Amino acid sequence: MPGSTAAPPRHHTLAPSRAARELGLKRREFELAVHLGRIRTMPGEGGAGRRVARAEIDRLRATQSFPEGLRESVATVSTTAGAALVDVPAGRFTRLARLGLMTPVNFYVNRYRAVVWLYLADELREFAADGKSAALLTGRMPEGLRDQLAAGLDLRARNWRGRHLGFLLRQADDPWERAGAVAAFLDPAHLADIVPDPYERSHLHRFRPGPPAHGTPGSPAAQLAEKIMTAEHPDETGWLRNDLARAVEEARAHRSAPRPAAQPVQHPPRPGTPTARNRAATPRCGPPTGRAPERPRGLRGWLRGRKPRPARV
Repeated sequence: MPGSTAAPPRHHTLAPSRAARELGLKRREFELAVHLGRIRTMPGEGGAGRRVARAEIDRLRATQSFPEGLRESVATVSTTAGAALVDVPAGRFTRLARLGLMTPVNFYVNRYRAVVWLYLADELREFAADGKSAALLTGRMPEGLRDQLAAGLDLRARNWRGRHLGFLLRQADDPWERAGAVAAFLDPAHLADIVPDPYERSHLHRFRPGPPAHGTPGSPAAQLAEKIMTAEHPDETGWLRNDLARAVEEARAHRSAPRPAAQPVQHPPRPGTPTARNRAATPRCGPPTGRAPERPRGLRGWLRGRKPRPARV
């Protein structure tokens, strides 16, 4: 948990999968509960990922509404179920979400490669119970909102990015992690512009989380999730760039990015040095002085070395 001075011993903490089982949650429900701050986590020893303290499990299990209350607090609904929950047609619900009046908490890509946005059921109930929302749920949509919808306004992806960034920043325990969280929503061209140093950019990528897992890497679903993760609006891109520049400055002040060690340069010897004179004195070819050349071998050599016999009379 951010701000903690020391992590408890490993046997006093649980891995996320084990904690989810003890709390009666599915893995996606557990991740959403952590995202929303319902479950507090802490960094593991040696960078082994985040863990849940046994005391946190005991605190949640001791609540009067456990486990139904915890499970209901992370219940999500899609557009159709959300529209039924607030008692409006699905088309009107979609228009309200596009206007940014309802913020998605998650999404997935279905088999038709369409994005299905998910909303917290508790938040939709609060929206429907608010008296200020009555005019939006019934009657004709105000003219100004109709004009924005006609112009193609759709804030669902942008609002989800803002919410997800807040989650990543809450989980970051290191300045470089915080910088990586901001960098996760910018494309490589913006990163190269803000962080021109390749070693700093490589170090930043270590802490840059990817989009939520949707399909195998490189699949159409994964590419669509990556597109949703990347900021598109100029004003959104602008404040992300400013936030990244500040975050990288803080990270540099905290710890410099690692760089490869400098290798010693091998220079050729100067003329006149002992090494150069020794090399110059050594002949490059031919036999060493003071040694007779070796006699040729083989049949020709044998014939040359044989003494001639006297002629027979």
